[in-house]
Amino acid sequence: MAKVKVTLVKSVIGRKDDQIATVSALGLKKIRQSVVHEATPQILGMVNKVSHLVSVEEVK
Repeated sequence: MAKVKVTLVKSVIGRKDDQIATVSALGLKKIRQSVVHEATPQILGMVNKVSHLVSVEEVK
């Protein structure tokens, strides 16, 4: 399965609680921190929910 690299590019300060929880569940704590996840439907849904806060790129 493909992998995606998710990077937090905007702060979660002042965001809704569910968006903060989603960013935290992705494993992101600080701006410019990156994590690599399998591209499962669950992860892609989480990324879609906070797409305005993160950047995503495919990892080979």
